Amino acid sequence: MSQRDTLVHLFAGGCGGTVGAILTCPLEVVKTRLQSSHITLYVSEVQLSTVNGPSVARMAPPGPLHCLKLILEKEGARSLFRGLGPNLVGVAPSRAIYFAAYSSAKERLNGVFQPDSTQVHMVSAGLAGFTAITATNPIWLIKTRMQLDSRNRGEKPMNAFECLRRVYQTEGLRGFYRGMSASYAGISETVIHFVIYESIKRRILEAKATQHMDDEEEESSKDASDFVGMMLAAATSKTCATSIAYPHEVIRTRLREEGTKYRSFFQTLTTVPKEEGYRALYRGLTTHLVRQIPNTAIMMCTYELVVYMLNG
Repeated sequence: MSQRDTLVHLFAGGCGGTVGAILTCPLEVVKTRLQSSHITLYVSEVQLSTVNGPSVARMAPPGPLHCLKLILEKEGARSLFRGLGPNLVGVAPSRAIYFAAYSSAKERLNGVFQPDSTQVHMVSAGLAGFTAITATNPIWLIKTRMQLDSRNRGEKPMNAFECLRRVYQTEGLRGFYRGMSASYAGISETVIHFVIYESIKRRILEAKATQHMDDEEEESSKDASDFVGMMLAAATSKTCATSIAYPHEVIRTRLREEGTKYRSFFQTLTTVPKEEGYRALYRGLTTHLVRQIPNTAIMMCTYELVVYMLNG
């Protein structure tokens, strides 16, 4: 891969991630709150007054709409964009690193395995995910801490620098890498997503090439529909991958909470079901899907569009 091609993929990946992050930030805040072990804090005072002591922990958590309503009532609309700063700071380099690593690994592995085979896509996605996670985990920890900061309306919200200082003072440098083990486990989601995505994408391109092999004018006019097809491919693949690998999201959020009792991936994986039931591992899944499907579709479409425009 030439230096120009690498820069194109870096820029395209950064653009795709940034656009998706901005448009879906409120849904991510709601999802993170639902995943948290402090979800009962968002249950209304009326409900809490009818519950005695320890039974609160077993109380059914609020749904996405209820959580959204409580955030708006107690914290204001601006709280739905908490963590957007670190998200924007992190999403561009994270996606850029990911797509550049993915494209580079895929090109090299095509010379080892059968070109564009399932093995190539799986290994490339895994290596790209590992690289991006290792490089950017501290940024995502700060983002999660800010999203979980539930100060009431009128109170000064915690900013990124304050959060950065608190993490360093209370937990040291190791604190910035909390949840990284769960992120590594989440590479499985990325691998599944890209294998399905590349398969659907290849079928779409093959179908188009077969139908319009001899009609260059009509083929050119189909460019817009190609990008729609990429969006649908991305949405389909992400839905499948997320549904399979979602528990790592909940575990990661629990590990990143301030003052958390959770210490490791497997300790959290066993503790959460024991204390809250297995359904707790899927808290926020609906909100996550509602966010991830358009986010992934927007991201992948923007990525493909930018690559197409710069290489066109």
